[in-house]
Amino acid sequence: MVIRKLWPAFVWALFILIVTGLPGSYVPSISSFWDWLEPDKVVHVGVFAVLSFLILFNLREQYFASKRRYLFIIAAVGISLAYGLLTEILQAHVFIGRDGNAYDFYADGLGAFTGWLAFYVVNRKK
Repeated sequence: MVIRKLWPAFVWALFILIVTGLPGSYVPSISSFWDWLEPDKVVHVGVFAVLSFLILFNLREQYFASKRRYLFIIAAVGISLAYGLLTEILQAHVFIGRDGNAYDFYADGLGAFTGWLAFYVVNRKK
């Protein structure tokens, strides 16, 4: 069953939700495009890279057995992107002391693609 194989990704997604929901009054605000290079953005890239990597890694049997591997890539990156958008919307409208940010979402997207790239590098010989 696919759900059973994805439990590490679900646990990681829950971790992301908890961390992004913590009050963040101490998190600096973004005032310009160049501020996206702050360590906060590196964290966004990292956590969403792990999420898309975990999705692909835990579905690797299906990935390698399929002739349509690109669908797994689209799904993993798409789910990570959608989850990044969800967390930013929750930060903007639900979580207290947090604010959603387009630059954070861009970093989430970069992370989603980085996770796919890491999966590709790790498994390119298979």
